[in-house]
Amino acid sequence: MASSNGDGAVPEVYMKPATRLRKLISQPGVCIQAPGVYDGICARIAIEQGFQVMYQSGSMTTAARLGKPDLAFASLNDFAQNAQMIANIDPRIPLIADADVGFGSPPNIARMVQMYDSCGVASFHIEDQVSNKRCGHLKGKEVVDMETWKSRIRACVIGRDAIYGGSDIVIIARTDSLAVEGYDAALERLVAAKECGADMGFLEAIETEEQIKNAVKVLAPMPLMVNLVSLGKTPWFSPETLGEWGVKLAIYPGAAGKSVLHTIRRAYKYLMETGKDDAEAQGLDPKGFFTVMGLEREMEIDRLAGGVAFANGA
Repeated sequence: MASSNGDGAVPEVYMKPATRLRKLISQPGVCIQAPGVYDGICARIAIEQGFQVMYQSGSMTTAARLGKPDLAFASLNDFAQNAQMIANIDPRIPLIADADVGFGSPPNIARMVQMYDSCGVASFHIEDQVSNKRCGHLKGKEVVDMETWKSRIRACVIGRDAIYGGSDIVIIARTDSLAVEGYDAALERLVAAKECGADMGFLEAIETEEQIKNAVKVLAPMPLMVNLVSLGKTPWFSPETLGEWGVKLAIYPGAAGKSVLHTIRRAYKYLMETGKDDAEAQGLDPKGFFTVMGLEREMEIDRLAGGVAFANGA
């Protein structure tokens, strides 16, 4: 039963993030966009812009938290702590999180699933690269054998099934084998993952329209996710086009990170050369910035609780 939040309004009925994600991707002919987020600012802006799903990119999280390239530097704690913060800014917006290769053996993988679920993560993808993995759009990738791959997916299912109270966290099977073993072998790995209990397929660095359409057909009824990386291996297709082809989800891991890199580089260059902060020209004062971060809601909570900290505004 829904309850009042203190100001008389009745909130919407709670729905688990994973359940909401499953509902979103069940829409016929619709491809849901999930922008890459890696910190609270990215998440706030993604929510502000009306995105229905967010994606915590492993590469950008590694860069933001560690200042390192996507070469398996980040730990489970790095990813889970970041995901917990992002997922709980607005639990109505499902978060998909990168899980790299699962952070160890099958017991470790099962633990990862349970940790992600407890953090509020709606879905994650796990891949078939070797432990010393790298970004899926770099050269020189290596993948594990088929049996090891299947054991990773089975471990995910076991971990989910063991969650007290039940869980419908969405397991996305990602294969990087296209660049190593070819397209047909990559499809075989996703079919095997489906048979082991995966909920969605992700063929990393898929290259053509024909490959996408065929993958949708071969994997059905398991849905397909596509990764769109600017200047990467996969051509850029609109969500409308992908939806027509039967793709259910499109992630954009670098949509914020690479743009931010260019923006900060330009701003710091301007500061070094002129001694001025070019943010002034953008017209955003401190209160305006904090408003995007949820200031008005925090002021409202103080008022509803009987506080007077913001009686004269902020």
